[in-house]
Amino acid sequence: MDDETAEIELLQQNLNKTRQISKRMTTILDSFDTRLAKLEKSILPLYTATQILNRRRNNIDQTLARIEDLSSNQQDLAADESLILRGPQPGQIAVYKEALERLNTSIAFNAADLDLAHTARLVQTGAQKLTQLYTKVVAEGSSGITPAPGTELMMTSFPSSLLPTLSPVVKFLRTLPLPSTHPSHPAAQTILATLKEAQQGYAEMRGNWSVKCLEGQGKRLVVRAETVDPLLTGREFRDWVELMLGTAEEEYKLLIELCPLSNPPMVSSAFGTLMVPILKLFSSVLTQLINLVKKSLHKYNFLALSAYEGLLSLQPHWEEVLSRRGSASDKNELKDGLQSLRALCLRSFPEFLADIKMGAMSRGADTNTKLMDFTTSASPSYTWSQITADFFQTISYIERIPQVLSAVESALYALGDGNWKMGEGVQVGKGSKDDDGTIVEHFIHDIVTTAISSLNTVSRGARRPPFSSVFLLNNISYLRQHLLLQPKDASVISLLSPSTTEALNSAFRTAKAGYFDLNFSPLMQTLTDDPKDKSNKGVAKEKFTRFFDLFDELLERHKFAGVLEEDPQARAEIGDEVIMLVVPSFQRFTQKQKDKEFSKNPQKYIKRSTEDVEAQLRNLFSR
Repeated sequence: MDDETAEIELLQQNLNKTRQISKRMTTILDSFDTRLAKLEKSILPLYTATQILNRRRNNIDQTLARIEDLSSNQQDLAADESLILRGPQPGQIAVYKEALERLNTSIAFNAADLDLAHTARLVQTGAQKLTQLYTKVVAEGSSGITPAPGTELMMTSFPSSLLPTLSPVVKFLRTLPLPSTHPSHPAAQTILATLKEAQQGYAEMRGNWSVKCLEGQGKRLVVRAETVDPLLTGREFRDWVELMLGTAEEEYKLLIELCPLSNPPMVSSAFGTLMVPILKLFSSVLTQLINLVKKSLHKYNFLALSAYEGLLSLQPHWEEVLSRRGSASDKNELKDGLQSLRALCLRSFPEFLADIKMGAMSRGADTNTKLMDFTTSASPSYTWSQITADFFQTISYIERIPQVLSAVESALYALGDGNWKMGEGVQVGKGSKDDDGTIVEHFIHDIVTTAISSLNTVSRGARRPPFSSVFLLNNISYLRQHLLLQPKDASVISLLSPSTTEALNSAFRTAKAGYFDLNFSPLMQTLTDDPKDKSNKGVAKEKFTRFFDLFDELLERHKFAGVLEEDPQARAEIGDEVIMLVVPSFQRFTQKQKDKEFSKNPQKYIKRSTEDVEAQLRNLFSR
């Protein structure tokens, strides 16, 4: 118990000491707090004054920096203004662009100390200077020596040596502020007008340059049209139009690459401007060719057909190129040209048949056995103007049809099956395009039958039938030989219908029979025995006399009337048939009369032996 009391007292003493220490600490802390409050009251005015001084110092520093910056900006603006007013110099285009970019940046951030109107005018001036450089380089690339007429056809191109200069300018011009991209920029509207003018100038220069490169070939084509094969002229025209379209395509690609305003409507508008002079040149060349064809349709009808076929084949390409002009123009020069050419083609078919019919009205000498103009084909040794003096020959016409078959077929369908007869006869039938070549076969059939009819008319009108029979045989045989048996172009045979083939064969058989009838029937009649004159020796003498008179007349006639001179093989075949007809009959008649001893001096009446007659006949057809 005593121990516990002692411990309690000890604890009580320690507690009292702790309380005393706490009181002393509290007193000390209160003293510190009082001192800190006094210190704060003493320092606060100094701190406030220091803050004011620091703010003043910062303001002074900022003012000095701003003054220095303004001085530097004024110097830079003066330098940029001087650079821009001078314009882009060789080798300094990048520096010029940087100056314009700084001015645009200043306008974009709307610096308070900046003269916006003056800066905008500088930007506008810089844009104008750059477009002047752009126009100058384009003009340099759109001039020079054009391809000489007659040289290999070549498309226009932009000199690659100028692209390193032009491409950076174009790239920067496309970054200039425009109303669509920088609506608040004070120079945007003026810059847009400047770029439009530059792009318009580009299109005009490139269009005119393309015309200069193309017109030499076009003029040469028109000048040569009167002296060269019309089919060749038509093909050359097609090649020239294809070159024109290729040039337009290349110019469109170049326009996309080099135009300052690259949005689709602006590109379409510029391409439309570029195409205006090119299309005028096309219309001019085509009009001159059409006028030439109109002057002499029978002479240049295949020029119209060849050009028509060429333009038909290029129509999809043409439509594709013109679609890039946009909707600014609805005019289609190709369609107008096709309509004009088709009208000429439609006229040419009935007029050609009319020319063949008119050939039947031509009357030559009664001993004429030569080939008619409307029958023969073109000879390579003659010039074209000589060949087509009056008629475009039937064979030559048909031989050329396969070379422009699609154009002929298209035009004939447009005209209507049988309408080329100009109202004569009944239409064969409305052919459909599913019948390959049917309408062309009908047309060729009418050509052939009309030619045969005209030849028969000419032959019947002659006053010396033996000569007219040779004339008819020569012409019909020539027609048959060059269309049916040995045509120059094997595809001609595929265009002859069975009825046409039969018409040619039938006409040849008829002409051949007429030739034999008019030239050899009188001769053979003298060798015919008359049952009433069995013992009359005088009749035999008269027959021999008559035979050799007619034989001499026959020989003399054939000196002027050459038979099938254009076909030696057929001529030899005719000769064999003549010999088989005359010689055996003459031999039998001679032997029979000799057996009857019709004369004491038979050599007086039998002026030639059988061998001599055969030799003379064979010589007649072997010349």
